[in-house]
Amino acid sequence: KKISDILEKSAPKPGVPKDLQDLLSQHFSARRSVIEIEELKLSDSCFLPANDLTHSFSSYLKEICPKWAKLRKNHKETKSVVILVICSSALRSLELIKSMTAFKGDCRVLKLFAKHIKIKEQMTMLEKGIFHIGVGTPGRIKALVEQDGLSLNSTKYMILDWNWRDQKLRRMMDIPEIKKETIDLLEMKVIKLCREGSVKLGLF
Repeated sequence: KKISDILEKSAPKPGVPKDLQDLLSQHFSARRSVIEIEELKLSDSCFLPANDLTHSFSSYLKEICPKWAKLRKNHKETKSVVILVICSSALRSLELIKSMTAFKGDCRVLKLFAKHIKIKEQMTMLEKGIFHIGVGTPGRIKALVEQDGLSLNSTKYMILDWNWRDQKLRRMMDIPEIKKETIDLLEMKVIKLCREGSVKLGLF
């Protein structure tokens, strides 16, 4: 059975924290010791409310981040963003950027994907300007973090575009490459920051 056949028959149901927790456990169980897996576990307190499929992107962001105006005003750091949004493609990133107009107000949004944009350009922009929201693909975001172009120290919210399906009805975690890059990014820094309480994860 192809995954798209299975997905076609299954009614969309919203992602919940357990979905991501199970995914991480399955991914690491074969290659890590019990102690290492324990360090990669996320408790429910690391998560924001998940999207129950009734929200637009703007209304979801308003619900999880009611004090946005204040956060936006206080953000003065270069090389960082307050909200980081991870999705499966450049095209989907652009869709999400358009659909957050009602939420973002007077803030700067940075595109963080590889299509038509060189990593050096993104690093220069991050170094010279203040950006509040970054939207992009896990591969490029991971590369920026690795090359010290993007710091996650002032990131408060990381949103995974969890429920959206592409033309083949695949969600981001149904696409092997995107899934692997997302898990790599989480393992590299994000899980640690979530466990320390400085970053909260949202499943949109």
